[in-house]
Parts: sequence; structure tokens; C-alpha cells
Amino acid sequence: MIKKFLPTRIIQVSILCIVSLVIIFPVFWMYASSFKPYREIFAYPSTLLPVSFTLQNILSSLLEHRFIRFMGNSLYVALTVTLVAIIIHAMAAYAFARLQFPFRDSIFMILVSTMIIPIYSVLIPRYILVNQFGWIDTYAGLIIPAIPHSFGIFALRQFFVGIPLELEEAARIDGASRIRIFISIIVPLSKTILTTLCVIFFMVNWDAFVWPLVVAVSENLKLIQVGLAGFMDLQTPQWQLLIASASLAATPNLLIFLLAQRYVVQGIKTTGLK
Repeated sequence: MIKKFLPTRIIQVSILCIVSLVIIFPVFWMYASSFKPYREIFAYPSTLLPVSFTLQNILSSLLEHRFIRFMGNSLYVALTVTLVAIIIHAMAAYAFARLQFPFRDSIFMILVSTMIIPIYSVLIPRYILVNQFGWIDTYAGLIIPAIPHSFGIFALRQFFVGIPLELEEAARIDGASRIRIFISIIVPLSKTILTTLCVIFFMVNWDAFVWPLVVAVSENLKLIQVGLAGFMDLQTPQWQLLIASASLAATPNLLIFLLAQRYVVQGIKTTGLK
């Protein structure tokens, strides 16, 4: 039994190691290249680690090209959208999971079906609507349209359905209101899926590009991904600054996922089973 199991295990581990290296190597190369001077990035033969270590690329991105401002804008927008969206989505999902009202299931199906609509299809109508509200080139135009999304409501609703109804019935016998049940029972039991959605919402809004490119006109409102595109000049591409800035832009998402990966995996797995 052990002899049959060992070769299979070795093959599995070997394949996983190869796949991991293929995925990790570009990220490692990006971070290593951010500390290389321009001539060393395109040197042949290339070196994996920087020979002439320099912080000039990082400092130039942060200080000379207003990258700190771009990161601050992205952080503010991503955190605001995440916090507001998780509250609104949780309340909407609980209504679909527990409350009885006319056409509940039909409304939920229509809501879920909006996930198949690409953002490019609604870009012009969204822009016209935001323009009528006077939100062009404002934080409101960046934040408010990004809050509603059917994925969060769908995931939370699926999780809430799996919570035993007897817990709510016992609390209702003790005199708890619907709001008290939601805050004191449903939310504490849903920490895993709520954490998962917080990570997903933050990462998606941190990496947002198309909508911020359209709605944010001034330099003071540019988000980090739009700022990255500014380093690409048709005549003189600033590759060293682009690599350094991309490393800075990827760091928050990487750290957040590494810190919360256990909750993300558990939340996705639990939601899928329920």
C-alpha cells in the first residue's frame, strides 16, 4: 500500500511545486526588478537579483510622480466601497433569505442574472446617469456606482439560507426583534463569508481601471491603476518606474490575501456547499 501511495504522492507534489514556481516567478521577478536600474533590467544575460541595488525607482514613483496620492485615492475608494457594500449586501441578502414578500424569488433571479452583464455594456448609461447627478470627477462618482453588485448579495444569501432557522425562532421567543436577530445572531455566524467578501471587494476596487479612467478627469482623483498607465509613454516608456509602481500597487492586495487566505478559502468552500 505504501509503495503504491509513495510514487503517486511524489508526482502530485512535483506537479504542485512546478505550478507554484510558474505562478510565483513573475511576481518575484517584478519585485526584484523594481530595485534594479534601467540598464540592468534589459541587460543580457539578465540577473535574477539586482546587482546594483537602488531605491531610486521606488522613491521616484512615490515622490515625483504623485504615486502616494494615487495610492491614497485607491485606498479611500476601496475601503469606503467595501464597508458600505458589505453592510448593504448583508441586509439585502438577509431579506431574500428570511423575509416573505411578493415576487421575492423572481426579483432575486433577476438580480443574480445581472452578473452575466459585462461592465462595458452599461458603461455609457452609467456615465450619463452619473453626469446627470453631477458626480463626474468626484469621489461620489467613483464610490457610489461601485457599491451595488449582485455577487455579494448572492453569496451572502446562500450562506444565510444554510443557518438553522431554529436559532432565530428561539431568539424570537425570547423577544428579540428582526434587527436584533440580524445583528446578534446572523452577523456573528457569518464572519467567514463576510471576511471573504471584504477581501474580494477590496481587491476588485483596488484594481479597478475602466470606470475610474472614465469618471475621474483630474490628476487629484486618479486611482492607482490609472496612474500606472501614465508611465507608458509611446516614445519613451519608463519601464523601471512602471515595474516599481506595479510592485507598490500589488503589495496591499498580496498582503491582504496572505493574511486572510484561510478565511477566503473557508468562506468560498462553505458558501459553495450550502
